[in-house]
Amino acid sequence: MDEGRAHPESPPEPTRRGFFKIAIGVLAAFGGLVLGIPLIGSLIGPAFRKKPTRWSRVAKVDALPVGQPTSVSFTDRSSEAYLRETVVRNVWVVRRSATDITVYSPICTHLGCRYDWEPNIGRFLCPCHGSLFSLDGKVLAGPAPRPLDTLPMKIESGDLYVEWERFELGISGKIPV
Repeated sequence: MDEGRAHPESPPEPTRRGFFKIAIGVLAAFGGLVLGIPLIGSLIGPAFRKKPTRWSRVAKVDALPVGQPTSVSFTDRSSEAYLRETVVRNVWVVRRSATDITVYSPICTHLGCRYDWEPNIGRFLCPCHGSLFSLDGKVLAGPAPRPLDTLPMKIESGDLYVEWERFELGISGKIPV
């Protein structure tokens, strides 16, 4: 035999311990995959989901007076997490013509108080801190940081529909909550 030559080593024979190492590694990878996909989906999934729009019928357009703010109540479906309920909401609607309508949230942009239309002065007035708003929603006086919040609206077959939204209070930007 040649002692100076290196003999190629034969691959090690599979052992029971080696088999279990591979089997446990495969099972752990499969378990991590099964648990990881839903976890990752729940973390990044909401970024790709669109918020469904919920339009609520508010009133017949012809029933709204022209040039006069009108407080209108309507029912809306509210859903937070798994709680779903029917809620009565109010909005201020200003109709300037058959197609020119503005819908205001009834919540003051300062601290969330409910404001009213004062017909004797022709302004919206918040009773909490004295914010005063014009018919077009602009701040005329008081601590309100921005104009009245308008709500998305549409007119279909002579009916006025509104999508209810809430916005951050006390800041100059209109940011949905």
